[in-house]
Amino acid sequence: MAEYYLISQLPSLDGISENAPLPITEERFTELCNRFLGKRSQDVMKNLTLSPPKNVESSGSVLIDAWNESERNLRFALGKVRAEKMKKTFDTENRIFPVEYIKAANTATEMENPMKAEEYLTRYRLEILETLRPMDSFSEDYVFYYGLKLKLILRMRQFDTKAGEKAYKNIYNSILGDRLEAKQ
Repeated sequence: MAEYYLISQLPSLDGISENAPLPITEERFTELCNRFLGKRSQDVMKNLTLSPPKNVESSGSVLIDAWNESERNLRFALGKVRAEKMKKTFDTENRIFPVEYIKAANTATEMENPMKAEEYLTRYRLEILETLRPMDSFSEDYVFYYGLKLKLILRMRQFDTKAGEKAYKNIYNSILGDRLEAKQ
């Protein structure tokens, strides 16, 4: 019943434009969760992450476990595709990837602009999350879904294009500098 009171206070995250301020902060969301959720659910919320552990660990939520597995698959697929491009090996721990993860990784690594690749990957992650959206909008899993969606949106908004371009150019130039020095 507490989930009903919590979820009824949460503003919709659907259809928010890039430039519009978010209708809720992560701090406010956490505060509401702490107020309305039980201890077990609060513990699950504390471990809600966009970077799941490499090794499978049960979170206590089917939705979060499914999210973590899909994110692990995407990260391993990205590592595999990037390593292949550099003609290096990458330990995929004998994972078999669904073809759509390899396609997404290939698409992202083909993009010249790292920011566009990150935007693409965020949209892809949001699509994955949307497939996990619970049918019951007043369930504990919906709260976890909402928390993950909020984290994804906030992560994307933290990117600073100018600072990113500057860092990218510095890294790129240092790599080229190292290669030039090695040739001499």
